[in-house]
Amino acid sequence: MTTQPPLAAATTASLPTDNAARLEPQPTTSATSASELASAKISLRAALRQFPDFPIPGIDFIDILPLFADHSLHTSLIRALELQVLALNNGSKPDVIVGLDARGFLFGPSLALRLGAGFAPVRKRGKLPGPTEEASFDKEYGQDGFQIQNDAIKKGQSVLVVDDIIATGGSAAAAGKLVSQLGGNLVGYLFILEIDFLKGREKLNAPVYTLLKDTSEGTA
Repeated sequence: MTTQPPLAAATTASLPTDNAARLEPQPTTSATSASELASAKISLRAALRQFPDFPIPGIDFIDILPLFADHSLHTSLIRALELQVLALNNGSKPDVIVGLDARGFLFGPSLALRLGAGFAPVRKRGKLPGPTEEASFDKEYGQDGFQIQNDAIKKGQSVLVVDDIIATGGSAAAAGKLVSQLGGNLVGYLFILEIDFLKGREKLNAPVYTLLKDTSEGTA
């Protein structure tokens, strides 16, 4: 009579030896990634809402919050941002993601986790403890200031600045200045949406990348 090997031993031998092996991501081609990104952009753009005459008459406000209210859209957003970053510099990932106060905080940490990067918040003046660097920027009715903690970025680290929308570009430019003041290597800016007619990217001193665009005037 032939003796069969124990079922448990056969099953165990067919399984990966550790969790890391099971979780290893499958490689994707650039064509597949581009197709996935294009599809995500369509669904994300369709989910945005517009509110006329907010916050003042004549402004059509674009609301990005529906992207976070739905789990599927939220997942798609973070994945699309990840794909956008990977396409920027031949797959090279930044060391640090810098998110702007306040809506850059909505997705900056999640994106940093996906990329294996650190996250550093840039906040309005007086909101961060300890030693900080500061940079000012112009607003409609005067000036405001951003701060970042002195140890948030190490000298020579590659840094990507992220925010929800680029409009006039003043706040993003101030964040880029803070990166330089700490000795970081600013590799670019990434936004969910760009308001084209305000030409905010012209104020920025590194490549600008956006998932979505809005070309209509009177939009914010």
